[in-house]
Amino acid sequence: MKTLLNIALPAAIASTLLLGSLPTAAQTTKLGSELTAEELQALSAMIPNAPAPQDHELVHIPPTMDDLEASDLHPKMKEAIRRGYDLFTNTQQLRGEYVFNNMNCSSCHMGDGRLPYAGPVWPAAVTLPAYRGKNNHVNNLEERIAGCFTYSMNGKPLEYGSDDMLALSLYHQWLATGVKMYPQEKIYGRGFPRMPDPELSPSAERGRVAYQANCATCHQEDGGGVVENGEVVFPALWGDNSYNWGAGISRVFTLASFTKHNMPLGQPNSLSGQDAWDIAQYINSHERPQDPRYTGDAVETREKFLDTFHKHTLYGTEVNGRILGDHDNVGGKDFLRPDTIRPRDFSGNK
Repeated sequence: MKTLLNIALPAAIASTLLLGSLPTAAQTTKLGSELTAEELQALSAMIPNAPAPQDHELVHIPPTMDDLEASDLHPKMKEAIRRGYDLFTNTQQLRGEYVFNNMNCSSCHMGDGRLPYAGPVWPAAVTLPAYRGKNNHVNNLEERIAGCFTYSMNGKPLEYGSDDMLALSLYHQWLATGVKMYPQEKIYGRGFPRMPDPELSPSAERGRVAYQANCATCHQEDGGGVVENGEVVFPALWGDNSYNWGAGISRVFTLASFTKHNMPLGQPNSLSGQDAWDIAQYINSHERPQDPRYTGDAVETREKFLDTFHKHTLYGTEVNGRILGDHDNVGGKDFLRPDTIRPRDFSGNK
């Protein structure tokens, strides 16, 4: 029996937490109606108690790193994909240069970016370039990755076209092996699918109780997470070492879905929907580094990006007598907005 933080865990779960191993299934790309009983069982093992795929949904189980090694891809391709995987699962190796908090890509995109309902990253490889309301222009895959570094990592993007950016992009694309570009079918478990609205309006006070019962053991009562011997074991959920106010998961509905389908770690879909909404409300009612789009006034910034983003966050609202985001704190970095984040114009009138 392995233990983590003095908690005894079933061996399978302990292995998952400590080694990053997860239930796997053979690579599959099918409509839900075409899945065999064995494939449905394998999918259920990957994401216990998640909704079953609908007949019309596109189900893709990406290849694993073992599949990569067994493939006949050129050794240089394998090398680049391995580097992308390494950056994805250990983004902290870029700490202080591109990453300025305690997050890895895999902190939000669980199971190495492979799992439905856990922010699988392969859909980005087959649906981009595409328009994104958050920045009001067409984005390609590298730009989408750059957004994660800017907001979720509270950092700055890897250089466009650099070796490491290519490796990360290639890892996304390799996970999409077998999927056609711009699929017309609804993708099963894409992103963090929005849950039904809760019966009761989300409550930070109820969320505090649920957080202490289900989350604090790993993420600590102060939300600071756990770092041991310089390595992040559990990421911070608020404060300077967490995602900033522009990160997608700062939206309450996004964090609620992530929490419901993936937490507590090793026990996905064990919380009630109400608890997931309440926990998300509680976590996202805490301060974190400034939104890189900050205008100098949190209320003004909220209003500027209200329709495209902040109507789903608590940023710029009053909580416990103070306006969230009313500060100049940018966390562990010494800049607000990376120079590489810029608008695009395809009108031909520039």
